[in-house]
Amino acid sequence: MVMTIARKELREMLRDGRFRALAVTVFALSVVSFAAGWKHYTDVERQHLQAQEATRAQWLNQPAKNPHSAAHYGMYAFKPKSRLSLVDTGVDPYVGVAAWLEAHKQNEFRYRPAQDRTAIQRFGELTAAEGFLVILPLFIVLMSFATFAGEREQGTLRQLLGLGVARRDLVTGKAFGVAAALALVVVPATLVGVATLAFTSEFSGLRDDMPRAVLVAIVYLTFFATCVAICLGVSAWARTSRAALVVLLAFWFVNSLIVTRAAADLAAWLRPTPSAIEFQRGLERDLAAPEEMRLRLERRRQELMRQYNVQTMDAVPINFSGISLQEGEERANDVFDAHYGRLFETHEAQNRTLQWAGLAAPMIPVRSLSMALAGTDFAHHRDFVKAAESYRRGIQRVLNDDIARNSKPGVAYVAGPALWAKVPEFAYTLPSAGWALRQTAPSLLLLVAWCVASVWFASRATRRLAAD
Repeated sequence: MVMTIARKELREMLRDGRFRALAVTVFALSVVSFAAGWKHYTDVERQHLQAQEATRAQWLNQPAKNPHSAAHYGMYAFKPKSRLSLVDTGVDPYVGVAAWLEAHKQNEFRYRPAQDRTAIQRFGELTAAEGFLVILPLFIVLMSFATFAGEREQGTLRQLLGLGVARRDLVTGKAFGVAAALALVVVPATLVGVATLAFTSEFSGLRDDMPRAVLVAIVYLTFFATCVAICLGVSAWARTSRAALVVLLAFWFVNSLIVTRAAADLAAWLRPTPSAIEFQRGLERDLAAPEEMRLRLERRRQELMRQYNVQTMDAVPINFSGISLQEGEERANDVFDAHYGRLFETHEAQNRTLQWAGLAAPMIPVRSLSMALAGTDFAHHRDFVKAAESYRRGIQRVLNDDIARNSKPGVAYVAGPALWAKVPEFAYTLPSAGWALRQTAPSLLLLVAWCVASVWFASRATRRLAAD
């Protein structure tokens, strides 16, 4: 009986011209979004690789100079693009794509594509994630709002219940029918996405991304199942198909366009971030503390004299200039860790608020999980920032250690390519899919809760289903 109902529901949808028009439109938008994502990914990844190679070549080919001058010469570290960013760009357009690494400074990330966009462009862009989160739920609403309410209006619901069809079989069959119709759109779009992903990398790269890609698919399928269950429940609860349509469109509008932006504003209000000027002033104030630096250097002198068992610094067999430079770096690093740590904690507190706002709408946890698994959320950005900053500090240690060991007080010292080559090339590896899920545990919990609650609601509504 369940499969009979499912086939009947699918057959009616396929005969409906609205379904065919909507299916073609949704599929076309999916293809366009995947194509645009692929083009953007390949262009940006090529540019980043070329720029990273160029900055590495400039570092290796710089002329002989004092190592500290080389530290100020610096280099860029470019954030590699995740292949799944062609599905969901996340926060990448807003947080910058490159860090300038130099002595004494932890610089803000540069080159934020969102800065060059108009207000309309910032409102939303056509990505596969936006299509799955906004367009497909609307498609589900338009195709399933009359599943029960329409039957009631036509009088066929009374006949079905009079024949003794169990309400559980009825809702299950209709759910399978709607899911089959949705699969006719989602499966081809997914195959296009898989093919697009395959074209962006070698087999090994595709294999590495497969766990994340599979989890992304599971997240969106769970979201679609939630939407279908909500639509069936509302259709069974509403007295007319018009009332069901109005309720579901209102839910779609609030879920897709209102709650996410309201939650972001709430998070920013609860945990406001300092302005760029305030942040920079606080950083400079704590960096400018000469007495603290003097005491730090004095302690370091005493440690060195005890280490080498001498009475004066002149008898220490290394140049204190390099030690002094490294001590300055270490002190500045403490200041950077404190200030950037507080800033990042504020951002993460905002993100936690935004995740728990998923209690109000299922789209929020799905969006958080989508960005996390695509490697484009704030947690991944912070992980890259930590990697780039660790690399910057490693550069300074190599250069300052060379000054301490090889230079002589009062004698001009220069180093050449042999020293520059001791600095390894920057490399960054995306964390595992498990790490990404741990960063979004509240969203995962809320998505499962929404799915279970929506199925319960559909079951409850159909148990009370009446023909009149």
